[in-house]
Amino acid sequence: MLKIYVDTSILVSLYSLDANSPVAVQTMQASPGDRFLTTLGELEVVNALELRTFRKEVSPAQAQSALDDFEKHLRDGVFQLREVAETFFERACQLSRQTTAKLGTRTADLLHVAAALELGADYLYSFDRQQRKLARSAGLKLN
Repeated sequence: MLKIYVDTSILVSLYSLDANSPVAVQTMQASPGDRFLTTLGELEVVNALELRTFRKEVSPAQAQSALDDFEKHLRDGVFQLREVAETFFERACQLSRQTTAKLGTRTADLLHVAAALELGADYLYSFDRQQRKLARSAGLKLN
């Protein structure tokens, strides 16, 4: 069974309509396997939906509905939630030393890619260009 690390950019597009939503839905429908995210990703989804409310991109009711759907999918095992472990930070530091001077990698991207590697993911699903560059350089396959 494939292991897929799902980044926040995909998740937010799945639960809140935006320009990437059709591709996010199609990608997830065509992707059998175990789908992982971390507690960092969970926080980022919640915060992104709250930011969309703040920016008046969605109503509070739409944001709450999206969060309810996301939380239901977590409970139902559609996505497997994993805590951010100390080893993720160690791997992120290692990746930073190897790649940040060349790629301009952000901390959150380092943590997501490190988590994917530490969880033994085969794929990283993301719309984030910088994160995709890092994941590719680390040997992960991409959506």
